[in-house]
Amino acid sequence: MVGVTDRFAELRREYALGGLVEDDLGPDPFATFQRWYDDAIAAALYEPNAMVVATASKGGVPSSRLVLLKQFSHQGWVFFTNLGSRKGVELVANPRCALLFPWHPLERQVRVDGTASLLGREEVAAYFRTRPRGAQLGAHASHQSSEVRSRQELDDAWAAADAAYPDDVPVPDKWGGFRVEPEAVEFWQGRPGRMHDRLVYRRDGDRWSVHRLAP
Repeated sequence: MVGVTDRFAELRREYALGGLVEDDLGPDPFATFQRWYDDAIAAALYEPNAMVVATASKGGVPSSRLVLLKQFSHQGWVFFTNLGSRKGVELVANPRCALLFPWHPLERQVRVDGTASLLGREEVAAYFRTRPRGAQLGAHASHQSSEVRSRQELDDAWAAADAAYPDDVPVPDKWGGFRVEPEAVEFWQGRPGRMHDRLVYRRDGDRWSVHRLAP
């Protein structure tokens, strides 16, 4: 009889698409991230802007979830959410967080350790206006992370929002966004024999230093 651990062992694959050396890096993590992100788009990865956001409560209890990156600049990585959700509440109470881009088909990961700050309401409103109407209504209908009795309750809430806002949909008070400013950014490239390349940028004031980590 094949055990569960044996089934996992059968899934093992070798990573051999490429390597990563210091000369491959840009002058800062933003330049390197942009190049890797462009590679993910060129490779037609499904939702290349999907990232794991890991947060922790005041008591140190961790949680993580996938969200979509919506903006990126030298100021950091931006995503939007209901501020009453678990991640929203935890980031307000404890802004230290981590991001992970799992680009498996390219045998790559990008990890970001940083601090989240709330976006201003004008910036939030500007993005909200670009969302499809259905998503705008969903932001009103869903009290994210709260318990609901049924799927029907959610559908009814969406229909009620649709009826309440036949024209422009206003930005809900509890809907906002965060910008994660990095303190460290690691670029991970799979290599044969599990001897992966891991190069991390660490912030030192206004400058960045690069360090290689053992796999």
